[in-house]
This record gives sequence, C-alpha cells and structure tokens, in this order.
Amino acid sequence: MSVQDELTTVQRCVDDLVRSLRRLEQQLGSSGGLEMRRVRADADHLRESVALLRESAPLPERPGRPPLLAIPDTPYDTTLWTDSDDEGLR
Repeated sequence: MSVQDELTTVQRCVDDLVRSLRRLEQQLGSSGGLEMRRVRADADHLRESVALLRESAPLPERPGRPPLLAIPDTPYDTTLWTDSDDEGLR
C-alpha cells in the first residue's frame, strides 16, 4: 500500500474511534467525568496529528509521459540500404 492509502486507513480508524467515544460518552453520561474528557481530548489530538501527517506526506508520483523524441526532417543516408536493393527478387 502507498503512504496515502495507509494514511487514509488510519484516518478512517481515528474517525471510527471518535464516533465510538461519542456513543460511549452518551451512555456514560456524567459518570465518565475526567477520564472521558481526557480520552476525548487524546482522540482529538490524534485526529489533528493524522491531519498534519497527511499534509506533510509526499504525494504519490504519477506516471508521466516519456519525453518526446525529435525526429529530424532530413533524408536518411541511402548507403544504409545498398545491400538490400535486390532483396526478395529471385
């Protein structure tokens, strides 16, 4: 997998974690208290860190076209074909 694919996978996992923490927080209500706030803050920091990683990660190289080859307009040297004049004529 490429770096971008891995970062996308990590981002999805972090998003799933944040959603799960919201559901857990709703179920716990006020009994989660300080611990829940710390876990939520850690998840938010993790989300921010992954976003920073995505921004700093190198972009994938795109396969480009090969450089164009210039073909001259000048005629070819006819001496290159002197031995093939009678080829196939028997």
